[in-house]
Amino acid sequence: MYEYNICNQADAKLFHKQCLALEKHIPNLKYSEPLEDVDGTLVQVYQHPNGIVKVKNDMQVDALYVVSDFDLLPYFPND
Repeated sequence: MYEYNICNQADAKLFHKQCLALEKHIPNLKYSEPLEDVDGTLVQVYQHPNGIVKVKNDMQVDALYVVSDFDLLPYFPND
């Protein structure tokens, strides 16, 4: 399991930007509608042939992060 801390504060705008960046850089991602928890936490789940990728804007932890079954860094060589 791979974890990437994107921001040490929850940020809905940055959540959407992160989702767009993943969709742009990683081929074969399939996604469903984003989920919103009662506390405002946003979660986007992607299916990929290599596994699942989750982007989470966690209001309880107050952080934005990505959890993936596979390494995402090779898809972002210069970012």
